[in-house]
Amino acid sequence: MLNPLKYNRNFDKLSYDEKILLDEAKQSIADFVESSPEISDVNFATRNAHAKTHSVLQGVLKINPNLCPDIKYLFDKEQYDIVARVSNANMKISKKQKQIPAYGFAFKIKDDAGRTIANYPLVNFPLFPVNSPSVFLKLFTNINRFYLKKIRTFFPLLRSLYKILPSCFTRDFISEVFKFLKKRNDFILSHDFYSVGAYRLDEKIVKIKIVPVNVPTKFIRKGSDRKKIRTYFKDADYTAHVFIQICFDLQNQPINKLNVHWKDSPDILLGQINFEKNSVLNPNNCEQELLSFNPFESAEIFQPVGKIQKLRDEAYKVSLQTRKKINKLLKYK
Repeated sequence: MLNPLKYNRNFDKLSYDEKILLDEAKQSIADFVESSPEISDVNFATRNAHAKTHSVLQGVLKINPNLCPDIKYLFDKEQYDIVARVSNANMKISKKQKQIPAYGFAFKIKDDAGRTIANYPLVNFPLFPVNSPSVFLKLFTNINRFYLKKIRTFFPLLRSLYKILPSCFTRDFISEVFKFLKKRNDFILSHDFYSVGAYRLDEKIVKIKIVPVNVPTKFIRKGSDRKKIRTYFKDADYTAHVFIQICFDLQNQPINKLNVHWKDSPDILLGQINFEKNSVLNPNNCEQELLSFNPFESAEIFQPVGKIQKLRDEAYKVSLQTRKKINKLLKYK
């Protein structure tokens, strides 16, 4: 049997130039969040990605009782309380019911004292079109500036978009685009969700996905995603299997190459997520808007791995700090 590849800090190491670009990106995030009430026409500061909350859910993660011992020792309880946030990936909150069906499903695992053990922000598209931290940072900064309507931002944004095109033409990426288009009208809770980047499980490195069980792909057609989710939970529970893949070698399971699938690593059932009917929390509550799903706020043995993942640490912190500064005196329903 193959031995899992052990975590090494070099997987996350950024160059000097990448750190400089990260500082520019952080400033653009702060500027965006400060202007987000005007950008989205709301009375609170929003996130600079996945701004729109469709739903906040409270439930449990039940650990697979037959999980192999070299993983199960990390999860010494039969089940854990979790909170999940279902969102749209758009940076701007749109009042239109029809949006690009790019969704997020972020969930946090808590201990008995209510402290966060792990945060896992997942999305419904399993690959990422950028492998270079520099290219990603420039693109992200230019997108933020474009939304802020700063002068001379359109052509820099076009140049950044052009640079990511080569990464979009892998066989895996093109195949996933066609699958995405095929599922574009499916009910939001029927989608599979993926970690895209890698995470630690102690010394192991894994990817994570959740697969819903018996959730209809064709639910009620009319109404917003938020309304559909509320309607679904009036009469039904939600169950999803949580799977992991383990990294054994960088050729078949690359950590810093996010536009291809991991190969030759079978899915392992970690456990099962359960949300009972009527488990939907008020998504407009200020406490929900300030929820943080920063994966770097997890215990060290559950933190993200990889250069693109490393960029998220400072980005999440700046976004949350700026939102707190603006929202602390606001009251909204």
